[in-house]
Amino acid sequence: MTQIDLSTPKLGRKRDHSRDADILDAALEVLAETGYDGMTIDMVAARAKAGKATLYRRWPSKAELVIDAVACMKKGAYSLDDLPDTGTLRGDLVALIKPHSIVDAEKKMKVMAGLISMLSRQPDLADAANAAIIEPRASVNRVLMQRAIDRGEISPESDIEALALISPSMASYRTLILKKPVDREFLISLIDGVIMPAVGLRARAS
Repeated sequence: MTQIDLSTPKLGRKRDHSRDADILDAALEVLAETGYDGMTIDMVAARAKAGKATLYRRWPSKAELVIDAVACMKKGAYSLDDLPDTGTLRGDLVALIKPHSIVDAEKKMKVMAGLISMLSRQPDLADAANAAIIEPRASVNRVLMQRAIDRGEISPESDIEALALISPSMASYRTLILKKPVDREFLISLIDGVIMPAVGLRARAS
């Protein structure tokens, strides 16, 4: 009589995510160089020196790979555990501005242009793109503005949800639509000309 094996079935090999960062970096490089239309998952695999099957299991489509790569790029710029705390909202916002090389700025503009190209073909991914582009900075702004409320610097009636979206939305518009870099001069003008008045504060020179 055939004996039935009632032991726990063997699970498949655990997926290795240790190379995800390298693959996502490679995806950004290829996207910046070729644009969305010219980009393929095979090209990314070759750039990352990873097996094509690994990428296809993790990202079944090129669009999903692009969304994850852009989200990784944005999240890497901010850390909720290491935010500046200067004692003023303006000081905190200014302290977040990091110097970027011209090469880095140009690459980011090309990456974002590729994202827009993707969305023109797959508008159903707009929510995912919003989460990747806008939300990382908006979440930081919410924390900084809540701090300002807690210390009595701005009114508790301030609409944090709306105010937190100002800088990432305008920065994205500048990059994606106007094709201009988001530099320090632009960000300072945004802080002093838009955000400070919006929360009822007067801008002061650094």
